[in-house]
Amino acid sequence: MLYYLFEYLEQQFQLPGASLFGFITFRAAVAMILSLLISTIYGKRIIRFLQKQQVGETIRDLGLDGQVEKAGTPTMGGIIIILATLIPVLLLAKLGNIYIILLIVTTLWMGAIGFLDDYIKKFKNDKEGLKGKFKVLGQVGLGIIVGATLFFNNDVTIKEKLPIQQQNELRAENPGVQGAKLFKAEEKSTKTTIPFLKDNEFDYSDLITWIHPGLEKYAWVVFILVTIFIITAVSNGANLTDGIDGLAAGTSAIIVLTLGIFAWVSSNIVFSDYLDIMYIPRAEEITIYIAAFVGALIGFLWYNTYPAQVFMGDTGSLTIGGIIAVIAIAIRKEWLIPVLCGIFLAENLSVVLQVSYFKYTRKKFGVGKRIFKMSPLHHHYQKSGYHESKIVTRFWIVGILLAIITMVTLKIR
Repeated sequence: MLYYLFEYLEQQFQLPGASLFGFITFRAAVAMILSLLISTIYGKRIIRFLQKQQVGETIRDLGLDGQVEKAGTPTMGGIIIILATLIPVLLLAKLGNIYIILLIVTTLWMGAIGFLDDYIKKFKNDKEGLKGKFKVLGQVGLGIIVGATLFFNNDVTIKEKLPIQQQNELRAENPGVQGAKLFKAEEKSTKTTIPFLKDNEFDYSDLITWIHPGLEKYAWVVFILVTIFIITAVSNGANLTDGIDGLAAGTSAIIVLTLGIFAWVSSNIVFSDYLDIMYIPRAEEITIYIAAFVGALIGFLWYNTYPAQVFMGDTGSLTIGGIIAVIAIAIRKEWLIPVLCGIFLAENLSVVLQVSYFKYTRKKFGVGKRIFKMSPLHHHYQKSGYHESKIVTRFWIVGILLAIITMVTLKIR
């Protein structure tokens, strides 16, 4: 809203300073500062409200040090993250941008699913919360919306670089040529980025056109199915990671900040040319959303670090995972998720392996055996005697290393 106001003031009255709102870097910086202020200042008021509503966490005694003492700590703190993200975005982003619209829908959609889950747990006295099939149904629904929009919307395009021969011819004619002149016209495409490979682009339509070229018209089905899988996997991974103070919020902040760098360079034709990556027009507005989201996560950590004054609950964790997935898909970097979101992947795999191995050994030997002392993975380390603050810090360090490896893929092919 402020963006449109200052754009009008600049055009009509040439108001000094109004042109600053035309710069992505300025709006991103303001969005981050504003989200930090909202999450830290108003976060405390939200926590007090949750305490008055007696929205306290119910803790089962699983033999983990310090867990029982957390009983009664307010949950549903994901509301802080959602508000601190959306308010700066509504004020500073171009609200007509398709990527911003999708991210707002994602935030509200996943936030509603998580809120409903937390609400059932706290106010309906049902420890299981929203049934798993309904959570999955909600994730699938969002996947269909996001996938269909990204595939069919005419504002979702890419620009690829011209073939090397044409680039060389242009440089021969004009040695200083660079930037937009080295790129093709905008086009609809189902291409994405594959890390570590020289020709690092992959077209989802190739998954079916090898059967028959005429099947290309059904590429939208493949793309939507992939989108559903990614959103479901990442949101569940974030949900499982939210088990000890500061782990999910801190890890997610590292992931989102890295995606912010990718979004910025992918939407800047100069950097896209220099790094030889896919240029995505209009994706620069995602940077505004990411800046606000990072600020909200860091502000939430003020109250969520050990000992936590509030938990994000499914309201926050499912929302975080959904936003990360949609950003990665929108900037065509979803194949980097296994590396960048390695913590989420490890948490997911630890649960799958634990359950699968227990069922297998129980069926074969009559007694179920476990790979880990407890799953998800962070609880295994708690059971091993590590203090949760040490576990969180070390997971953050691993997350930073994974983020660095992810960024290195820009040049290593």
